[in-house]
Formats: sequence, structure tokens, C-alpha cells
Amino acid sequence: MKIRILTIGQKMPAWVLTGFEDYFKRIQPFVQTQVIELPMAKRGKNDSEADILKYCQIEGESILNALKPNETLIALEVGGRELSTEKLADTMKQWMLEGNDVALAIGGPDGLSDQVRKAAAWHWSLSKLTMPHPLVRVLLIEQLYRAMTINHNHPYHRA
Repeated sequence: MKIRILTIGQKMPAWVLTGFEDYFKRIQPFVQTQVIELPMAKRGKNDSEADILKYCQIEGESILNALKPNETLIALEVGGRELSTEKLADTMKQWMLEGNDVALAIGGPDGLSDQVRKAAAWHWSLSKLTMPHPLVRVLLIEQLYRAMTINHNHPYHRA
């Protein structure tokens, strides 16, 4: 199994890079993980609803074009199902048993396009809270790492 994080946005603040890289390095011995940064559509100061929809569509096309043929797409969004860390660990164990490669899609500041939502096998919410998309990167990689430590009886996760 391989995990690819398909994320909109390429220039992250230093604190995001620091937090993400720490857990990214830690997870590699457990599961091959890759991050694919896709360009964010240019936004203006006074964008209309139609403009925002257009940006989401452009970014959605980038995500869908980055998908590999045998990857299971999972859309990260507020309206998705919530998982406990233990349930995530069980889910990841199932992915590994089935040999599924997984692509996790993180949208831009305006979320994911309808095309990405429709293409996703399922939708996952890290929280009911609305978060800035750079923070989602850090939270996501930490939870993936935590789930893998549970599956490998590593002491990082203490319930």
C-alpha cells in the first residue's frame, strides 16, 4: 500500500513545513507516503460565487488528473464521516490487507469541487471545525502516523 496526499497549495508557512516534515519522516518506515502539491487557482479580492466555483473546478481537475489508475480517492472535507484514531488504524490495516493505494485529497481555501466529491470512494472529516487547509496537512499526517503506530504496537499512541 502507498498513500499519496494530493493537496492544493504550494507555498506553505514555515510552521506547516516543520510540522508536516517531522511526521512525514516518521511515517515512512511504516507506509510509503508521498505528498503532491498542486497549484492553487489565482484568486482576486472581490471574487463572485461563480469565480469561486470556477477556482474549485480548476483545482478539482488538477486533483483528478494527479490520480493514478488504481488509487482509491478519499476526499477530506468537513461534511465527511468522522473516524476515531483507532477506527482510522483499523481502516488503514484493511487498506494494507487489500493492497489498496490511497489518494487523500485536500482542497484549497474554498474546498473541493463537485467532481472530486463525486469521484471519491468516501469522504473523511478530520473535525467538524473549519480549518485552514495548511493546518489540515499537519493534522492529517500526524493522524496517519498515529494510526500506523497503533497498528505496529509502537508506544507513540497511548490511549
